[in-house]
Amino acid sequence: MHKPRKKAASRKPLSQTLGGGDRRSIGASNQVAKQILRSHRRLTELIACLWSDDPLVSMRAADAAEKVSASRPDLLERFKAELLGLAQEAAQPEIRWHMALMLPRLHLSRAQTELARVTLRGYLDDQSSIVKTCALQGLSELSRGDASGQAETIELLEMACRTGTPAMKARSRKLLKGLREA
Repeated sequence: MHKPRKKAASRKPLSQTLGGGDRRSIGASNQVAKQILRSHRRLTELIACLWSDDPLVSMRAADAAEKVSASRPDLLERFKAELLGLAQEAAQPEIRWHMALMLPRLHLSRAQTELARVTLRGYLDDQSSIVKTCALQGLSELSRGDASGQAETIELLEMACRTGTPAMKARSRKLLKGLREA
């Protein structure tokens, strides 16, 4: 007689999987992203974790969702409105920098693109250099194929090359090169 096999994936809540430990650690966000990419059944649960009251859970959920968006942005399409809203209201730097990278990967309407641009321009006033650098990256990606958006982004990147942190200067130089060659 054979014993029934245990499920390969744990069914404990993703909030539990993503929580705990050191704030400087990404915890289980890589594993959660891989799980979501293999089977999309828990994607809604992951997205809900972005609004967790536990900052460890929300930042790791943002990390996992951003990793999902890097290879399968289509999976997040149905959450566009929620993600845009979160990007506007988020104060936590770790969520902001992941949102700055995620939003340009989505198929946004003209109005949604403008909302994303306004939000990311606001991120340029953040205290976190990582948030500012990711915002520049996001603005650059949003401006591709849009002459007026591209001109504004080039101005922002040129300013960051002069006055930004070392990370902002380095990223801005790279982004400027890419925009000018496009």
